[in-house]
Amino acid sequence: MTTRRYNFVDKLLNEVDAALRVVAAKPRAQRPTPSTLDAEDKKSTADTGNSALTSSQERLSARLMRVNHTGEIAAQALYRGQALVARNHELRGELLVAADEEYDHLAWCQQRTEALGSRVSLLAPLWYAGSFAIGVAAGLSGDKTSLGFLAETEKQVTDHLEGHLRRLPENDSDSRAIVKQMREDEIKHGQNALDRGGADLPETIKQAMRMASRVMTTVSFRL
Repeated sequence: MTTRRYNFVDKLLNEVDAALRVVAAKPRAQRPTPSTLDAEDKKSTADTGNSALTSSQERLSARLMRVNHTGEIAAQALYRGQALVARNHELRGELLVAADEEYDHLAWCQQRTEALGSRVSLLAPLWYAGSFAIGVAAGLSGDKTSLGFLAETEKQVTDHLEGHLRRLPENDSDSRAIVKQMREDEIKHGQNALDRGGADLPETIKQAMRMASRVMTTVSFRL
């Protein structure tokens, strides 16, 4: 039995399909949604960890989870953009596996945002396209730089999630459980990138990444 080898056009068409699944379809997680409530608790609760929230707390949580959903759209695009042009076949596979793992984050954030009575960002296609282009640029700079970019991205995302844990209402147990699990996964992915030899990026690039992230999170908090 022969293994099919995909040419670059095949890979591009596959990326179009992946992009549509991220920005237009309802994502489904492979792992259960993190929660501080067990199954029996959920059966006796009117909604999942949301009943004790005031309207202002619910609105804040929804906006923060929408921002997290936007970040996961960007993560999907970054990983897949880097994987598309990765020189090392093993690295490409690992990037795609990481994207699959973080697809759970996308599903969890969308589910929670909608459970809080809100919606995901209206600019999802823009976030995906821009992040995919950045991922391709990082990948073309070489595998070690690409890994360094991934590690720095995950570090900044971890810092961002820790900030959200400080802002989320203490009684919003479901949102907090999701963010905590996301933080654990991001730390793991960042460490994996460093273990594979990710290069330390120049401070100017790190600052540019922080500025781009600030624009995306500020806009998606409202839109």
